[in-house]
Amino acid sequence: MPPFDPELTEREGRRELLLAGLVVAAAVALVLLPVQVQQWMSSSLRSTVLAPFVLTQDVLQQARARTLELDEIQARLDSTTVLLAVQAPLREENLRLRSLLDLAERAGPSFVPAEAIRPGTRGSESMFLLDVGTRDGVSRDDPVISDRGLVGSIREVGPTTSQAMDWTHPDFQVGAMTLDGENFGLVEPRRGSFREEDRLLLNGIPFHTALPEGMEVVTSGLGVAYPRGIRIGRILSLAEAEAGWRRGYWLEPAVQPGQVTHVLVLTGESGRPESDWTYLWASELEVLRARQDTLRILEAEADSATVLRNRADSLFMEVERLRSAADALLPDTLDVLDPNTGVDPGPDAGNDDGDPDPQVEP
Repeated sequence: MPPFDPELTEREGRRELLLAGLVVAAAVALVLLPVQVQQWMSSSLRSTVLAPFVLTQDVLQQARARTLELDEIQARLDSTTVLLAVQAPLREENLRLRSLLDLAERAGPSFVPAEAIRPGTRGSESMFLLDVGTRDGVSRDDPVISDRGLVGSIREVGPTTSQAMDWTHPDFQVGAMTLDGENFGLVEPRRGSFREEDRLLLNGIPFHTALPEGMEVVTSGLGVAYPRGIRIGRILSLAEAEAGWRRGYWLEPAVQPGQVTHVLVLTGESGRPESDWTYLWASELEVLRARQDTLRILEAEADSATVLRNRADSLFMEVERLRSAADALLPDTLDVLDPNTGVDPGPDAGNDDGDPDPQVEP
């Protein structure tokens, strides 16, 4: 540490005092300058010495403003997301109700609207409750449908409530046909590893009939519960085939039972199997298109059969030609050979004793 020097300290004090005096004098001089000169000097300082500081201040100010805008935008986005999340189920339910109302208007008074309630207990996954009963005209085995197609049927009915089963129930079966009315079968449920994997199987289709993927399948009316024409699903893929007898196809269900909250119950005479509701879900144009697709498939199969028949005929003719050529190449002696020895018996074959033939006198 250097020793204390009073003279050095005194000189530094005078220097600082002189510097302060110069600054005060410069400030007074600047204040006394004309306004135009002051403005020129300040603008010169801002554009030269103070330019980096001014630019830094501007950048910081813009960043602060953007931060405030970002916070405001984020708050608006969060509010919009929450609002959409709350309104999405309501909008979906509104669309379903509108579809059901439109379906009920087209079908008439035969359809009774009802709310579906899932019990949520173990073992009742394929059952649901309805808030309609015998007072509303509902009876056992009445079909239960939605705007997309078949849901199930009434299993038990009371005065004001009823219990129904959906298509995932093991006892569910329904006679089915393709939309064109050309192929008939039986639709049954098949359980998956979990409920979301439950599928429908269309069974009993003739083995020689191939159904294209995406073809609509509806109820056939061949039974005691379901009328004709209620949509069941679409052909998804080939499930099984027993050679020479039948084919089975997986169906993509038209209705997912877990998503159903409101349904329609088909009551009265309109729910009888002899009724036809094909055009309630499919227009005449769709039915005609389905029939055209079936005709194209049949024509393709007929063309394939014709080609195979022509091929078989040509092979048969080739075999006949080869057989004729073989007969022409073989020696004529084959016709007189002894079948036991393979040797020509000669002219004495008719004499068993080996003696020459007796001379016949004239």
